Amino acid sequence: MSNILIFPTDTVYGIGCPIFDIEGINKIYEIKHRSKEKPLACLCANLNQIEDIALVNHTARKLINSFMPGALTLILPAKKNVTKVIGYKTIGVRIPDSSIARDILNTYGPMLTTSVNESGSIPLNDYDEIVRSYEKFVKKIYPPQGISSNISSTVIDLCQKEIQLLREGTLTLEEILKKIE
Repeated sequence: MSNILIFPTDTVYGIGCPIFDIEGINKIYEIKHRSKEKPLACLCANLNQIEDIALVNHTARKLINSFMPGALTLILPAKKNVTKVIGYKTIGVRIPDSSIARDILNTYGPMLTTSVNESGSIPLNDYDEIVRSYEKFVKKIYPPQGISSNISSTVIDLCQKEIQLLREGTLTLEEILKKIE
């Protein structure tokens, strides 16, 4: 059954497992029918967890301090342990603005996650529908707590010379650039 969990975040429900759980990672790809070419993002409880798995430069630190916890995912260079175990040279990191999600991350450590849905479909955010569709595949599904935005996080790539917007969510590129000028 692995340590695959489904839990609410501040954006959409996530399905995830501890970052170095290779069996769990493979199972998530299988459950979602997701291409292995599409890496999973990593949710972290705090900056220390991010620093354990990614190289955090000055710009990244400014954005983390300004927008996290929150709906921003940063693509950063992965640390050697991450590359060695799971093969990622870069990794998307985010601290969710959800106390239940951060409690889970404090318990299990950083978790590779993605939205709960068939790959390419709209993320599911209805608890009863998620339970019906996924309970046989995962260790636990957590009930909703508070209100989520139903909008995926903004994704920024900080691995290039220029900051690249990969997906706009509730945060705009303009808001992000203002924090690092």
